[in-house]
Amino acid sequence: MNLRTVSLFTGAGGLDTGFDNMGYEIIKANEFDKNAAQTYTINHPETKMIVGDITKHLSDLYNTKDVDVVIGGPPCQGFSVAGKMDENDPRNKMVWEYLKVVDKLKPKAFVIENVKALYSLKKWSPIREKIITDASKMGYTCVPILLTATDFDVPQKRQRVFFIGVKDKCISEDELRVAFDQVKETASSVRNILLAVGKAGTDKNPINSLAKITFASNPILRKSPYSGMLFNGAGRPINLDEYSNTLPASMGGNKTPIIDDEALYDNKENFVVGYHRKIVEGEKAAFKEAPKRLRRLTIKEAAAIQTFPIDYKFTGPMSSQYKQIGNAVPVKLAEAVAKVVKRLLSDDSLYKEQLKQLELFA
Repeated sequence: MNLRTVSLFTGAGGLDTGFDNMGYEIIKANEFDKNAAQTYTINHPETKMIVGDITKHLSDLYNTKDVDVVIGGPPCQGFSVAGKMDENDPRNKMVWEYLKVVDKLKPKAFVIENVKALYSLKKWSPIREKIITDASKMGYTCVPILLTATDFDVPQKRQRVFFIGVKDKCISEDELRVAFDQVKETASSVRNILLAVGKAGTDKNPINSLAKITFASNPILRKSPYSGMLFNGAGRPINLDEYSNTLPASMGGNKTPIIDDEALYDNKENFVVGYHRKIVEGEKAAFKEAPKRLRRLTIKEAAAIQTFPIDYKFTGPMSSQYKQIGNAVPVKLAEAVAKVVKRLLSDDSLYKEQLKQLELFA
């Protein structure tokens, strides 16, 4: 089923790449950030990219025929616990611009991606309810569902809410859970992902951030050496044998996560494990530069953790490239959403059988 799709608040294209991989035809996209839009166009040359403020390009978006699906992630900084959670943040209003386009194009389905807080915090319940109510007035059943990226082959503890709307069809969160359970796939460790990228400092995987890594003179200790603050700056060491914490859009400089090359390539104990042990046992922390085996996560590695294809090209200043990656929906997570939406719009016998079982035990 070839589903004609319009993408809004597109970013560098993580969500779109996942949908494209699942057979959707992305015919038109809109992105405000010029660097992200350029990255998108390089990797998706077949899609018409409209660069600029969505409110200035509504006529172009409205003039799109036979749209099956609308997807996108309206700005989430105003909702995020990582931000100020300001209800008056003008970026919060972009979700209503998104719904205007949905109302005009009348697709069979739409997907809105956003931060976990919009799903879980009482503060944002009026926004949640308004999205669902407005969608209902437009003829859609809209259900928000919280997804964890590690359940869908993404080596990162990222949680995101997806509002999935389907026209003229009743769906419930339980039904969505059944559908997503069918497409779950356990993620590999960060180590396996980074080894597949190739050794850092080569043409294949160049070093991007040269920000020094220095020990904190007054470290903040937690039970895990990968938590707390052993180093200056917001960049935390990554546990190679587990999953990465959420890669933030603020990456770059000393906010970029830290990798231990000797632990990665030579299977040595991660430096931070031993260092953390010494500090816990009472050794005094010294304010000095960390050993050379520690370095910052590269652009290629960050993109791989976000499950972008290895040949995906990012453009713009390094700070912008890190931001584009941190803002993106992990591609494998997007693929899972795309599979479920396609299933909701089709006659999938396995899915229907699962729903029957759900009804029997309800």
